[in-house]
Amino acid sequence: MAQVAFLGLGVMGYPMAGHLAAAGHSVTVYNRTAAKALEWVSQHGHQAAPTPAEAVEGADFVMMCVGNDDDVRQVALGEHGAVAAMESGATLVDHTTASADVARELAAACADRSLGFVDAPISGGQAGAENGVLTVMCGSDDQGVFDAAKSVIDAYSRECRLLGGAGAGQTTKMVNQICIAGLLQGLSEGVAFAQAAGLDVDEVVETISKGAAGSWQMENRARTMAAGEFDFGFAVEWMRKDLAIALAEADRLGVSMPVTALVDEFYKRVIARGGRRWDTSSLIDLIQQP
Repeated sequence: MAQVAFLGLGVMGYPMAGHLAAAGHSVTVYNRTAAKALEWVSQHGHQAAPTPAEAVEGADFVMMCVGNDDDVRQVALGEHGAVAAMESGATLVDHTTASADVARELAAACADRSLGFVDAPISGGQAGAENGVLTVMCGSDDQGVFDAAKSVIDAYSRECRLLGGAGAGQTTKMVNQICIAGLLQGLSEGVAFAQAAGLDVDEVVETISKGAAGSWQMENRARTMAAGEFDFGFAVEWMRKDLAIALAEADRLGVSMPVTALVDEFYKRVIARGGRRWDTSSLIDLIQQP
């Protein structure tokens, strides 16, 4: 069992840290809103720290799951940040969905201090975090560092794979979000078409989900899309953040992504009608309520 610090107790981090505690690791948590960290301790035991630097004292592994690039830099590299306080030989694992640039920046900062680093964005949503079945996409310049980190990540993952050097985890997460964006728009149009044609959406989904059109989104979101229910799941504002990262990287790589850019504009319209925290399946609202 390892000494682990977990930095960031949002809807994903809170249950992920809980799985580490349940697996027998010794866990110290940090959250910018201290009350959330104390709530976690009251539920799981272990301990909380008031700063990232204090949280990582003595830690073998430091898991981080915060909001965006700026948050990553602040928590890892800012005043009272984690990296400067970590002990030589420890490993930083960043579960934040951020840019590949910030992943490579952290990798360099960790290498300067003889620390391991893994960029390890996650997929599976809040339910995946709560049930400990996340998909973790990893980048690291050191296979041994990844192997050791995976033994800890396994507490809350169903799939954890090394996909290349530092930054590869983040670029893989971009691929994930690009695929989901186009899929959800197609599913929105399909469900709306079925409704307009007078078909039973449940029957249609039950039938076509067993064929080439089948997907996780179809099986888990088509029925709620048809009902206009979006008060759950992965928020539109988070998806727009992720798509902005992907579109910027695509521009750098010279890759054309017209469908992704279009869907991002659709999400912008969803936010304009009050859907900032709606699930990403709310694209259908633009068709149902034009």
